[in-house]
Amino acid sequence: MTNSRSRAGLWAACLPAFALFAAQTLPAQDNEIHILCSNGFHAAFEKLLPQAEHAAGHPVKVRFGTSASFKQAIEGGEQFDLVIVTPQIVDDLIKEGKIAAGTKVDLASSGIGIGVRAGQPKPDVSSAQAIKQTLLQAKSIGIVKVGAGTPTVLDMLKNLGISENVQPKIVFQPGADQSMKDLAGGQVAIAFGLISEIQPAPGVQLVGPLPAEFQRKIVLSAGIASAAKNRDAANAIIKSFTSAKAEAAIKAAGMDPVR
Repeated sequence: MTNSRSRAGLWAACLPAFALFAAQTLPAQDNEIHILCSNGFHAAFEKLLPQAEHAAGHPVKVRFGTSASFKQAIEGGEQFDLVIVTPQIVDDLIKEGKIAAGTKVDLASSGIGIGVRAGQPKPDVSSAQAIKQTLLQAKSIGIVKVGAGTPTVLDMLKNLGISENVQPKIVFQPGADQSMKDLAGGQVAIAFGLISEIQPAPGVQLVGPLPAEFQRKIVLSAGIASAAKNRDAANAIIKSFTSAKAEAAIKAAGMDPVR
């Protein structure tokens, strides 16, 4: 009887501690800001993460991928607070009621570039004729299947008149991360991507941007979910990404800030 009372007393004494532990741990997960971020902004985001968490006052959970895949996921019901994708996708999701109207903000832009494995001789891509010869001579060419810059690359191949010639050599990749890994590992000889995807990738070197007549700047924009749990925190993150303090990190990632 005495032991039963002792155990009951001990359990009663522990209840406040368990309650305090639950109060401290459970809300932390609830208060996380969930962000879906395009691969093109990946390197910049990692540099800016501490600044973003400080501005938001909440921990940040991020998933990286292609803009197109995030559009599909959001339309399929994936929950998020903030998304960073191409402007047209933000506009589409606003029309669909997935992103709150008036929350779209352009963050940064990146040109489209060409990469090769680190340590390999850099081919000439300085002109239309030079890049044409480089691609005709390449053993294999990596292109992200639904990448933001892919339509521009395919248009360039068409304008150069070599679409059919290089088609057998093209290896379509599911995303920039895999494309850069295959390039670094030698599975492909040359690869296209946003400069902000190529420049920070390990084992890869940027050869250069597309020639001026083919180049197109790809903008990445942020938007806040209509169902965001904490819109103020998401907005604080966007403001931190567009602040003067963020410019150095964005430039270091191969992008140009949009002020």
